[in-house]
Amino acid sequence: MAEGRDDRLPGARHPGSVGEVFRAFLVLGLTSFGGPVAHLGYFREAFVVRRRWLTDRAYADLVALCQFLPGPASSQVGMAIGLQRAGAGGLLAAWAAFTLPSAIVLVACAYGLAAIDGLDGTGWIAGLKAAAVAVVALAVLGMARTLAPDAPRATIAGAGAIVALTVPGALGQVGAIGAAAVAGLVLLRGTTPAPSVDESFAVRMPRAVAVACLVAFGVLLAGLPVAAAVLADPTVSAFDLYYRAGALVFGGGHVVLPLLEAETVQAGTIGADAFLAGYGLAQAVPGPLFTFAGFLGAASTSAPSGLGGAAIALVAIFLPGALLVVGVLPFWERLRGSAVARGALAGANAGVVGILAAALYSPVFTEGITSIGAMCVAIAAFVALSAWKAPAWAVVLGAAVLGAWLLPG
Repeated sequence: MAEGRDDRLPGARHPGSVGEVFRAFLVLGLTSFGGPVAHLGYFREAFVVRRRWLTDRAYADLVALCQFLPGPASSQVGMAIGLQRAGAGGLLAAWAAFTLPSAIVLVACAYGLAAIDGLDGTGWIAGLKAAAVAVVALAVLGMARTLAPDAPRATIAGAGAIVALTVPGALGQVGAIGAAAVAGLVLLRGTTPAPSVDESFAVRMPRAVAVACLVAFGVLLAGLPVAAAVLADPTVSAFDLYYRAGALVFGGGHVVLPLLEAETVQAGTIGADAFLAGYGLAQAVPGPLFTFAGFLGAASTSAPSGLGGAAIALVAIFLPGALLVVGVLPFWERLRGSAVARGALAGANAGVVGILAAALYSPVFTEGITSIGAMCVAIAAFVALSAWKAPAWAVVLGAAVLGAWLLPG
């Protein structure tokens, strides 16, 4: 059976291999430009549409859950898919394959191996942003057909989009999903059937391990600041800094920037110019924006720095999200089976559609379509994805080539 198409039940426990997960996420780690919202579109295309590892409903439930959890939502969705597909090894493989390509580039640039200024205005970057518009638009349309097919859910989705557009930042996103869940509890309770076997998202993880991960999340969050103060060890202090950044931020990479700026630039461990240059480069590479932590760790003017500082920063900033995924997912399937929870989830899923629709406008469309040429690239990418069923990675690369040709910097 070809790797790209799997007819086994998506709810089966550990139906795949660690290598299979690593290969699938490595392609995404090399080609998933456009930020967290675009990543969710790439994931849906790769794992719902093409590989059929899970259904639209299971995927939307998972996205809704990860939007509620602190940390990088798109990376947590990827970790969860890896965990369901191939166990703990699959989670690590998904994280490493999706994260390391951009992390390696950013750390190399921190060493001065590549220029980090002036990338934003280049044509190929504009082409990649236009491709992200097509990817997100296709994801919104596909999820809307499945998750907001009737008047009540379409109304919830529209209201969610309005909230996300008018209330900035993570507050608008989390608030939209929370309000949508309440609306679903009132309007949709009893109207949504329980997930079938094909729609399940079961993970094989002992509950004792899950509880231990949740305890570890809390102990590290409370204990690392104390340990850093008592030990006065720079390595512990650095781990504490990046762990808190990953544990206390909702809404993804952009939201974590103020905290990182306060803990690095204002603390004097990196210059403001270097911070902004690294952030600009992080926007230009594929994969999660949280890999910006690797740049900061490598470029730090105080110990730990270099490769050691980058490794500490990357592990620490992603660790809380991983602990929460492992801690919550074993209880998630039972919650999804509750009649009360199903109504709330149906509303939350419609809210996710609304959030994606809002993000399609801002920042994806507003940043990606800045000229007629960019719109032409986005249209071509959308047709290639929707009508010709071209793989997302090929469309992304083609958009970069078109952008370099049509969209000079």
